[in-house]
Amino acid sequence: MEQQRLILFIALSLVLFLIWNAWQREFSPQPLTPLTQIMGKRASSPPPALTPSPDVPLAETAAVPAAGSPTFMPRNKIKLVKQGQRIQVETDVFRAEIDTVGGDLRVVDLKKYPVSIHKPDQPFRLMQDGPEELFIAQSGFTLRKNNKLVLNAAPNHTTLYQMVQSHYRLAEGENKVTAVLRWTSPKGVVFIKSYTFTRGSYLIKVGYTIKNPTAKDWVGNLYQQLQRTPIPKAEQPRFVHTYTGGVEYSPQEKYDKITFSDMREAKLNKQVTGGWTAMIQHYFLAAWIPPATTPETFYSRYKPNPDRYTLGMKADTPYRVKAGAEDHFSNRLFVGPKVQELLEKVAPGLELTIDYGMLTILAKPIYFVLKFIHTHIIGNWGWAIIILTMMIKLTFYKLSEKSYKSMAQMRKLTPRIKLLKERYGDDKKKMGQAQMELFRKEKINPLGGCLPILVQMPVFISLYWVLLKTVELRQAPWIFWIKDMSTADPYYVLPLLMGISMFIQQRLNPAPMDPIQAKLMMVLPFAFTIFFAFFPAGLVIYWVVNNTLSILQQWYITRIVIKS
Repeated sequence: MEQQRLILFIALSLVLFLIWNAWQREFSPQPLTPLTQIMGKRASSPPPALTPSPDVPLAETAAVPAAGSPTFMPRNKIKLVKQGQRIQVETDVFRAEIDTVGGDLRVVDLKKYPVSIHKPDQPFRLMQDGPEELFIAQSGFTLRKNNKLVLNAAPNHTTLYQMVQSHYRLAEGENKVTAVLRWTSPKGVVFIKSYTFTRGSYLIKVGYTIKNPTAKDWVGNLYQQLQRTPIPKAEQPRFVHTYTGGVEYSPQEKYDKITFSDMREAKLNKQVTGGWTAMIQHYFLAAWIPPATTPETFYSRYKPNPDRYTLGMKADTPYRVKAGAEDHFSNRLFVGPKVQELLEKVAPGLELTIDYGMLTILAKPIYFVLKFIHTHIIGNWGWAIIILTMMIKLTFYKLSEKSYKSMAQMRKLTPRIKLLKERYGDDKKKMGQAQMELFRKEKINPLGGCLPILVQMPVFISLYWVLLKTVELRQAPWIFWIKDMSTADPYYVLPLLMGISMFIQQRLNPAPMDPIQAKLMMVLPFAFTIFFAFFPAGLVIYWVVNNTLSILQQWYITRIVIKS
């Protein structure tokens, strides 16, 4: 029967969709992250700067002890980038560290996002410069004369700055706090690099003040970049694939992913005005956002042993500070969670880092409805999911009614179809003709039960992505033992309920005539139960409620509506 075949096709397609997502996480080729550490020649103190590459300074080649620290460092403590002294910054949302080498932002802890529900006092560390994991923000200048780089005339991310003070804290009653570093070139040009943190904000202002007391104009190009290693596979969520890597945005080409494999295969080189670059992962991101009117060249770089990936931008128009003058300019750096409302206010297109794929046009409205329910009606994300699922089922009620009516009619015809099968045996052509004639006489559309399901599938898949990508569900409790809807049900109760509800649904539908199809349909509830045992509880809540409502709808329509 065509209807059962299409239902089976839809179910198998959904299983394949889930398997593909799991396979992407478990078995897709990952960038190599060997544990081999790079041993470099040790110096008693860090040099003021290292020789940059022909275009933009990139990764360092050895770890440097902080000033005054012992020169010996155990092998397993060797860092992927040089380290100097640290400036500690604490605000209401950040616990950050800035290194005097390059004035880089090296460590960022997100105080409002604990690492897990079991460690509520330990903030999630988004950026770090550990011995095996690296995710840092860097910026500096390149200065050219006669098409050749001029060394030590401008600070880059290998330059050793001087700190003004080592600790900064956003005090009660203050709205902002600014950490300051200084460096003076051999010719006397003073560079003051600053990080300004604002209360309640994940947007950091990174500023430069240049004082030029010399008799010649100073001219240089500013660059800023993000450098990171891939997330170790052991720390990645199992069976749920989310993208980790680079992205960039331009007003012309909009949102585009720059994967780690892209960076290994070729260097990005793209002129953009009014865009941004970012490194993203499941719920969080870091993004450099230059002034909208500044032409930039977006670039990427790759360094092996161990694998490090750099995505950044360099201003195409040089900054000029006249002789005897002083100038100030700044860029913005966003480091924080993928909260839709926050990202929309920061820069055009930044909210696209919450990547719903091709179904964004459906997923965004679904997210805003879910958010509205949570904010204005119920205040609990689990119940908000349930209410949203009920609203979706109500919206598609008429389509479901047609589908269930068609299924009920097909169930009535099952004995007559069995007789046709017995009559025509293996003659599929005559069997098909006889079936179509029977459908025509009874005025039944054999696809009537499946087409409404096909119409609803994009909405269901969009909701799947919304529940998977919404950072607000991270560590959000529902009831009883469900303390975190972004992780799997620890006792597997919800997956079992989902499997039972799916089995009941199948019993309400007409059984396939083909015995192989019938066996496959019987296996599906068990397969889904196993898969959903590893899925976030928020997703499983939706499926359990959706299946339960479908059972009630089908019972009501087939027992009440059709008989009335």
